[in-house]
Amino acid sequence: MRQDLAELKIDYSAPEAYTGEAALRMNPKQPGETLGNAHYLKRQTGFESNARSYPRKLPIAIRRAEGIHVEDADGRRYIDCLAGAGALALGHYHPVVVEAVQRAVSDGVPWQTLDLTTPVRDAFVEELFGSLPREFAESARIQFCGPSGADAIEAALKLVKTATGRRSILAFHGAYHGMTHGALSLTGETGPKLAVAGLMAEVHFLPFPYAYRCPFNLGGEASWQASIAYIERLLDDTNSGIAPPAGLILEAVQGEGGVIPAPNEWLREIRRITFEREIPLIVDEVQTGVGRTGLLYAFEHAGIQPDVLVLSKAVGGGLPLSALVYRENLDHWQPGAHAGTFRGNQLAMAAGTATLRHVKEQRLDRHADAMGQRLQAHLHRARSDSPHLGDVRGRGLMIGAEIVDPRAEPDRLGARPPCRELARRIQRECLERGLILELGGRQGSVARFLPPLIVTENDIDRIAGIFEEAMRAVYP
Repeated sequence: MRQDLAELKIDYSAPEAYTGEAALRMNPKQPGETLGNAHYLKRQTGFESNARSYPRKLPIAIRRAEGIHVEDADGRRYIDCLAGAGALALGHYHPVVVEAVQRAVSDGVPWQTLDLTTPVRDAFVEELFGSLPREFAESARIQFCGPSGADAIEAALKLVKTATGRRSILAFHGAYHGMTHGALSLTGETGPKLAVAGLMAEVHFLPFPYAYRCPFNLGGEASWQASIAYIERLLDDTNSGIAPPAGLILEAVQGEGGVIPAPNEWLREIRRITFEREIPLIVDEVQTGVGRTGLLYAFEHAGIQPDVLVLSKAVGGGLPLSALVYRENLDHWQPGAHAGTFRGNQLAMAAGTATLRHVKEQRLDRHADAMGQRLQAHLHRARSDSPHLGDVRGRGLMIGAEIVDPRAEPDRLGARPPCRELARRIQRECLERGLILELGGRQGSVARFLPPLIVTENDIDRIAGIFEEAMRAVYP
């Protein structure tokens, strides 16, 4: 039971209050003392919540960063293949981003303006709309949301429910849309849901075309074709138990779910199905947007257009920003229907404008495609000698390498069970060799490569080399 504050009787002015762990927090450094990773990790454990995740697998304290590299508190340098979970399209402290932010500060631009407009905001919207397919942009509206992609997901749900008057939402196995209440409801991974009662009702999960682990045990083109047949029949079945949906949400490349690209043919069929049934199609490009997959937006690979586009991460140049871009016929909101204090983040808009412009001018989306193909080629070659590397897949600089149990029997499609322990050991070996990467997918068995789009051929070769060394270290 929670104690009443009055019962604690702590004199915060007394030096005696700061002993033990409190002293560690309040007096972090003694004269002449050099503080390294262990110090900061211990302090973090002392005052941050049990929900912290990355430091458990990547036990470092980052002191500084530049480009694709970070340096920890022990002075070690790493190639950053996490890049803020894909938020840092241009890497750390790219000159065009730094200049844009410094200019905004020197010009006296207000840092936060709610939804009051500014020249900085106007320039960002123009740059963003100019990056989108013309037909979509010409009939689009934008809603700025809170600083995270999850808040934009929440806004997208409210938008389509308001516009359609319906309540059910269709999502996909393996999806990841965030950790807020509604976004978590749409997320495939069950672990984070188990302790949270009363998640959003009427979310219905559909089979995503995961060729390596086909939910229909078919493989090949038959996998996505079966998914389409199932979804279409489900929606047309008056006994399916699903009320007419307010929207269908998907990732064109599932990220946290294991870097699973949706086949272009499947995406086109999903667009047809939703269009014919007047179901708004929400495409979550929080991680894939702004050149990550080899085009500016992942949905462009299939030649489709969404009804609602969810953006965050790279669109703010690495600073907190999220937005919805959606067709104007869905704009049934009343004033104030969605709000948020930080939806007017001017520094993020300045950084986002500079990032979008630089990616387009330098064709970094095409560069990402070429570098991604180079990395995949390395990984495919390594796979021939690595029985624990089950599958390599991705688009652009969003690549996954699935780690499997090499001793287990493969299924009828040739896939062995995922192996979380081997994947974690490979991740640790990579860190020891100077490479930061994250794990995702089923049982956390997929090594995920998300380097900044400015990565070079030499960088790619080094990344692949470290990963191959790490794989050999755990399974010679």
